[in-house]
Amino acid sequence: MGDFTHFNEEGRAKMVDVGVKDTSRRTAVAAGRVLVNPDTFALIKTGGMKKGDVLTVAQVAGVMGAKRTPDLIPMCHPILIDGIDMKLSLNEERCCVEIEATVSCDGRTGVEMEALSAVSTAALTVYDMCKAVQKDMVITDIRLLKKTGGVHGDFERKE
Repeated sequence: MGDFTHFNEEGRAKMVDVGVKDTSRRTAVAAGRVLVNPDTFALIKTGGMKKGDVLTVAQVAGVMGAKRTPDLIPMCHPILIDGIDMKLSLNEERCCVEIEATVSCDGRTGVEMEALSAVSTAALTVYDMCKAVQKDMVITDIRLLKKTGGVHGDFERKE
């Protein structure tokens, strides 16, 4: 388990001590999608869902999800997030809701989990708001697209 930083010498879970790390600018971009059927897509597009504007509510939920990440993921540090930008769009060709989250901070640990939590929360919110008309939606392709900062350097997914 030498490569895993979240285990102590006895193999027990621990929160990594980031106190000795230098503060640096950290950013992370994550994405995902919710696949829906054409009828659900049309209702989202026209604002016909009884629970309200699906994309707006999911956008706010994504911001809230990013902010609550350390409450959900046991070994995540509470961090001061500087910004969260959610982009939700309808992809008619794929019949889906596309979700992207960008999270940034100046800190000692990255914001990848916050970006992934934002996308996941937004996707779950889309599902929740549409489940009355469709039960077989698929939440898929939640992934880190890019991250900057930190000792491990930058990362960009090749898609």
